[in-house]
Amino acid sequence: MQAIEPVYANVKKVVVIGPECTGKTDLSKFLATHFKTVWVEEYARAYINQLIQPYGQSDLIKIAHGQARMEDEWIREANEVLICDTNALVVKIWSEHKFGECDKEILALTERPYDLYLLTYIDIPWEEDPQREHPDKREHFWATYKNEIEKSEVPFVEIKGSKEERRKIAIEAVQKLLV
Repeated sequence: MQAIEPVYANVKKVVVIGPECTGKTDLSKFLATHFKTVWVEEYARAYINQLIQPYGQSDLIKIAHGQARMEDEWIREANEVLICDTNALVVKIWSEHKFGECDKEILALTERPYDLYLLTYIDIPWEEDPQREHPDKREHFWATYKNEIEKSEVPFVEIKGSKEERRKIAIEAVQKLLV
């Protein structure tokens, strides 16, 4: 007997990724609305909000697993495309920067399949937020994300410009993916 493939197996997965405060969440919400689908929020934000002490490397492992679980849950509700506001690659880069290494569990989660990265650029103003740590390192992190994405061989599109320009570029990139 042949196994029945779930309907969501054909859903394309798009990750909005980039340094802190580059419009990822806003773009993720917009794309989900535009494509009449769902989006996976950034798990780290809710997780860190509930901590009573600064986060450690063990927390990053939990965050990476939580992000993956949310993807797995929300893909069942997706309409052709799942929009992800970050993924385990962000956790890998953050772990290497903050702790000088990355746990093998996080590295394993970076191997999950994706269809497109939307890499948000640093051309929008920094906004203070208790969870944001490096306003002076956005260019460094942008280059790091770009390098990691290029190594992944997953197609990517750079998202730059005004809010309208960013949205237009992102819509076109996702539409190409869905054709």
